[in-house]
Amino acid sequence: MSQSFRQMLADTKRAIKEATADQVRARQEQGDDLVLLDVREPDEVTNGYIPGAVAIPRGYLELRVEQQLPDREKTVVIYCAGGTRSALAAKTLQEMGYTDVVSLAGGFQAWAERGYPSIVPRILSPSQLKRYSRHLLIPEIGMEGQGRMLDAKVLMVGAGGLGSPAALYLAAGGIGTMGIIDSDVVDETNLQRQILHTTASVGTPKTESARKTLNAINPDVKVREYNERLTSQNINEILKDYDIVLDGSDNFATKYLVNDACVLQGKPYVHGSIFRFEGQITTCVPKKGPCYRCLFPEPPPHDLAPT
Repeated sequence: MSQSFRQMLADTKRAIKEATADQVRARQEQGDDLVLLDVREPDEVTNGYIPGAVAIPRGYLELRVEQQLPDREKTVVIYCAGGTRSALAAKTLQEMGYTDVVSLAGGFQAWAERGYPSIVPRILSPSQLKRYSRHLLIPEIGMEGQGRMLDAKVLMVGAGGLGSPAALYLAAGGIGTMGIIDSDVVDETNLQRQILHTTASVGTPKTESARKTLNAINPDVKVREYNERLTSQNINEILKDYDIVLDGSDNFATKYLVNDACVLQGKPYVHGSIFRFEGQITTCVPKKGPCYRCLFPEPPPHDLAPT
């Protein structure tokens, strides 16, 4: 470290406020409304982070902080690994108009040594860090959210016009396990809208076609095929292994069947439907709101149901 940098850092620390890990933790326990800002690099965060912290790597701070921390009046506690980058970041935020900025002396290392709460996220491989790098920069996802996505298990009911785009985006985003249930085979008339499938898939089971497409997009995703109709005899056994169910079925009997099984098992249920240029999506969470049967107690008469 050059003398000039030592002097600059010393001047910076005189111009900002610092707090020890004990002081920050005491304020948390008192209920103070603190915003924690982690300015380390994503690979450093894999060693652990303070719960609730917003992650913005130091190199992106000026570009992103106003969007992610719009309230300049809140107390912002910044931390890095050892306290140097956080001090420089605190000075930057002061210059940007943030009125109460604190650097955590000793950084995350001091926090961890004191045994204060921290979370060790799922460790991503170098390939995953690169693949999901844009997610890791979004505060609503970050390392913790991406880890939860990779651990998640989603069942897709139907691999047709509704299931296709949903499955593609879930796979691209890094959902760890995806079940696909569909008893149909790919027909040429499907191809103009069912984008999971290709011309080469015509005549093959939709579940097989879906698996090949999804794994071509993201080999991280474990795809389970259920090349069968969903019935009252098999639905409970199939659903029990999944965290959430996405229903892209095209008939009311299946929609009510899926809804009832999700209510019984306490599974969140995302229902999608489409008619020509109109679409509808509804999420039902058992015991936290109405279910599909609450919204639509009876299916429409057969002669009025759109086809």
